[in-house]
Amino acid sequence: MTLKRMRYNWIYTLLVYCSLTGLASCDKAELIVAEPVVEKYNPAVPSNLAASVPSPERNPTTKEGVLLGRMLFFDPILSKNGKVSCASCHQPEKAFTDGAALSTAGVSGKPLLRHVPTLANVAWMQGLFWDGGAKDLESLSFGPLTHPDEMGQNLKELAQKLQQHKKYPVLFQKAFGTDSITSAAIGRALAQFQRTIISGNSRYDKYVRNEAGGTLSEPELKGLVLFKENCSTCHTSGFFTDNQYHNNGLDNTYSEANEAMEFGRGRITGLPKDIGKYKTPTLRNIAITAPYMHDGRFDTLDQVLEHYTSGIIQSATLAPELQQHGRLGIPLTAAEKESIIQFLKTLTDEEFLKNPELLPVVE
Repeated sequence: MTLKRMRYNWIYTLLVYCSLTGLASCDKAELIVAEPVVEKYNPAVPSNLAASVPSPERNPTTKEGVLLGRMLFFDPILSKNGKVSCASCHQPEKAFTDGAALSTAGVSGKPLLRHVPTLANVAWMQGLFWDGGAKDLESLSFGPLTHPDEMGQNLKELAQKLQQHKKYPVLFQKAFGTDSITSAAIGRALAQFQRTIISGNSRYDKYVRNEAGGTLSEPELKGLVLFKENCSTCHTSGFFTDNQYHNNGLDNTYSEANEAMEFGRGRITGLPKDIGKYKTPTLRNIAITAPYMHDGRFDTLDQVLEHYTSGIIQSATLAPELQQHGRLGIPLTAAEKESIIQFLKTLTDEEFLKNPELLPVVE
């Protein structure tokens, strides 16, 4: 029975009751149509990140929506073969990455063409995926859900499968007030859960907030100074990303194969000036999200800093920050690179990695 039909039956029953009993009060009865009871949810946000979690009017965050999204996120029912969940690649203990350069966890077993990015603080990201191909969290999940090498799912068939499930129809009814499951509702539920994936309680954060447990050593403090001098233009403190796209000197040729995947941002905008540019990733929990770069080509942070020091490749769209003072790259000594790495390790958020609210629901 549809929600509209349920409302109609309720009103009809009340009118019949009034006519039969002749109650005067019914002449003035105000017919109030019951809406699904949901509890708005405002996730706690560390003060040095933001005041609150952004939430679009069309998809306000509720406890019922978050719970539903959380269950869907860890459920392999979302994939074509029933074996791959969102968490197959976005594993909580790895800061919602998977530890592989190019994942083979999808339904086809083929390597993906890009490295799995972290979902930490994705609620504040402006433009999603490495090239900004998704503009909001409500649309983010449809790419991996339908990609033949990821979850390989037909959205219509998925909705039908969830409709026949013993638990999901009730959960969708509680979250969205509908007894008809749609792909849009699936996307909204997943988005609500992902907005709660918040990391901001590392040792560095506690240092910034002058809290207990926020002590940084002398090498770490030196690394912080060096980081601010050399890296913070793109990795802006707070979220440690500027939410922009840059060519960081990895290549100077870009294949048009696989729908021009190597064009990066240029694949989305179609502009030559954007070819080879990729979204600045957050550096939060960077010590445990190896390998690095959009294709996972670097295994260690040492290799990453060595690239910025001596491995920059000139190209037409290379970031101007990497071609200053008559040279390519950022001049850093071995000791300075080690200090920066020591600082980056302070961005590991152990509370986030073990947060029970970000783990599978225990039924």
